[in-house]
Amino acid sequence: MLNVAIVGPGLVGGALIEQLAAHLQSPRFGSLPIAIVGLINSKKMAVSAAPFAASDLGDWKCRILGDAAGSADMAQFADSLAKLGAPTVVVDCTSSSTVAELYPEWLARGLHVVTPNKKAFSSDLSLFRKIQALAGSPRGPSVYHEATVGAGLPVLSTLNDLVRTGDRIEKIEGIFSGTLSYLFNNFSAPGATQTFSECVGVAKASGYTEPDPRDDLNGMDVARKVTILGRVAGFELGIDTLDVENIVPEALRSVASADEFMSRLPEYDDHFAQLNSEALASGSVLRYVGCVDGASGQGSVKLMRYPLDHPFAALKGSDNIIAFTTARFPSPLIVQGSGAGSAVTAFGIFSDLIKICERFGADSK
Repeated sequence: MLNVAIVGPGLVGGALIEQLAAHLQSPRFGSLPIAIVGLINSKKMAVSAAPFAASDLGDWKCRILGDAAGSADMAQFADSLAKLGAPTVVVDCTSSSTVAELYPEWLARGLHVVTPNKKAFSSDLSLFRKIQALAGSPRGPSVYHEATVGAGLPVLSTLNDLVRTGDRIEKIEGIFSGTLSYLFNNFSAPGATQTFSECVGVAKASGYTEPDPRDDLNGMDVARKVTILGRVAGFELGIDTLDVENIVPEALRSVASADEFMSRLPEYDDHFAQLNSEALASGSVLRYVGCVDGASGQGSVKLMRYPLDHPFAALKGSDNIIAFTTARFPSPLIVQGSGAGSAVTAFGIFSDLIKICERFGADSK
């Protein structure tokens, strides 16, 4: 049996609980040896030697992390999990740097880690190396983080397969932000009429952006994903070494609130309209793209032009698209699809759990 403990069961963690509970009750898949035994949020925690019942998982906020649950203590939580005996995975569904820094400690205690949290793999290079070293043994604890890039899309697994089979990575480029994909797919297209600020307003109202859209437009989320891809490909990238184009107008970067930013963004519609007009006049569209260059080992995040017949130009909605150009794939290997949302992110986590279950869980049923 593979034990699973979830840290930060919010939107993504809640979706994962739903998927696991439904899966385990399915006649077709009920034999999958995975069980949820631990939950912890910022206030409460619960760890059980026996799997939580499906009925309790259906109302986990009240039945598992309700008034009867213990006070949250991350050290005690990890200690309890390490004593369970069976293979155990800690699923970090937070975006916390503090939690990410605990991965080496968890791995040293024999706990596996699965996470959509980008911080451990895109922040300090020494933390990334420490995690790699601890997860490097074939039968030791493992780390999977497919959902850090492209949510549930098979991006990192594809890259890992390319690297492990000895292919030479020449270029990785892609549209890695669902928010920026939606914005430029709607703003920069032949016949589009909305201004840039109107597109941002619609995206914000539709829930595509962060509460403050500047957190999307500054490119840092894409930069983290590019850093992860570069490191998995074997390059020593860091966010501080990337060439990142922040498309937030400079005068609006320091305004006090998101509301003020949104109210003043129309002042810069002419700037974005000119960029778009120049692109369209050349038979191209604008796309916000992250890139890892295999020849130089460097990365970039920029607003770029692509001709109308390019796969990036044909993207719709808020989809992600990633193109791997390698020695074996001079015509790029392309991964495309929904790259954001709690359900697809939970799917990416679930897929990683199955990989660990296949390696470790079946031995302990």
